[in-house]
Amino acid sequence: MKRRVLKFGGSSVADFTKIKNIAAMLKRRVDEGEQLIVVVSAMGKTTDLLMENVQSLTTTPRDQELALLLTTGEQQTVSYLSMVLNDIGVASRSMTGYQAGIKTIGHHLKSKIAEINPAVFDHAFETYDVIVVAGFQGINDNYELTTLGRGGSDTTAVALAASNATPCEIYTDVDGVYATDPRILSRAKRLDVVSYEEMMEMSALGAGVLETRSVELAKNYDIPIYLGRTLSNVKGTWIMPNSEILEKKAVTGVALDKHMMHITISYPLSDDRLLTQLFTALDKGTINVDMISQIVNVEGLQLSFSIKDSDIHQISDILENLSVSFSALDYKINETYVKISLIGSGMRDMSGVASKAFITLINAKIPFYQTTTSEISISYVIDAQNGDRAVQTLYDAFEI
Repeated sequence: MKRRVLKFGGSSVADFTKIKNIAAMLKRRVDEGEQLIVVVSAMGKTTDLLMENVQSLTTTPRDQELALLLTTGEQQTVSYLSMVLNDIGVASRSMTGYQAGIKTIGHHLKSKIAEINPAVFDHAFETYDVIVVAGFQGINDNYELTTLGRGGSDTTAVALAASNATPCEIYTDVDGVYATDPRILSRAKRLDVVSYEEMMEMSALGAGVLETRSVELAKNYDIPIYLGRTLSNVKGTWIMPNSEILEKKAVTGVALDKHMMHITISYPLSDDRLLTQLFTALDKGTINVDMISQIVNVEGLQLSFSIKDSDIHQISDILENLSVSFSALDYKINETYVKISLIGSGMRDMSGVASKAFITLINAKIPFYQTTTSEISISYVIDAQNGDRAVQTLYDAFEI
């Protein structure tokens, strides 16, 4: 029998009606001869509600306790779905991340998957047709429950697909990957296929469809990902190796990241100790830094970088602590900027993309304050008020 891995996001399992509809679809696939590993997220806004409960109790929860609590959301969903499947005649069982053999390393709330034992599923499929696995979670060497951080259920699904050598189907509330956010540009084109590299850039630069590390994991193990709308007949998007995509455009998409902060640090001296302490603290706090630029001149050091706005409290604490050791340190946290990016694997072989983008923004009177490039992307920091207009302007300029 063919083995497949499917993942359903929180909006897809937000209520019992949706769970029953998904169960009916899974039954049809089992009847067609498939063995299914189904990864699910917590129902709707369950995780947010759990966090609200915590905040009403304490401002300093221990990470171990918080991780333990947050895993309960997914555990509810797997139980509900497995119950419904058994009621309609599908042999099913649910598994927590621990029961599924998902071993993790790292921070309790931002763990990484270190190992999955596929023998768990080989044994389970001797009895069951559907194994429903709680996404977003695993267990570490100390037998403590851990969570995988943002997008953790996607990562769970891809990792299970890799360990079972099968494609991964991810279902959510969108029809697939779009060339830009259709909420900003309603005429945005849906992409039939996109490369791993392009999807990783889109995810990292604000597209918000899949988390970067789930796509990176798929790339490392050559696992195709299908992304589509739950229970829809509309064709979705395949994410696959660049070598399998015949037609490559210079620019495939435009991403807008509205969830960033821009940090500027000034110090009258060029002091290696300052940078060492700063980046050590960022690393310890698992804060991802993006778009770094540094200027050293007679006036001293100026360092600029961007981070996710979810790290606002951590970065504020880090900078305040540095100010104690370096009294002349001056810093500014700007939350009124956004990052707009052009992405396309065709940039490797086609020149003129950067110059055309510069000219387009200048002609549209959209100022930019920092620029960074990779092999297949160009990003600009601009004022938040110009974000949506910049998306439309660049989308039209490159005829995406």
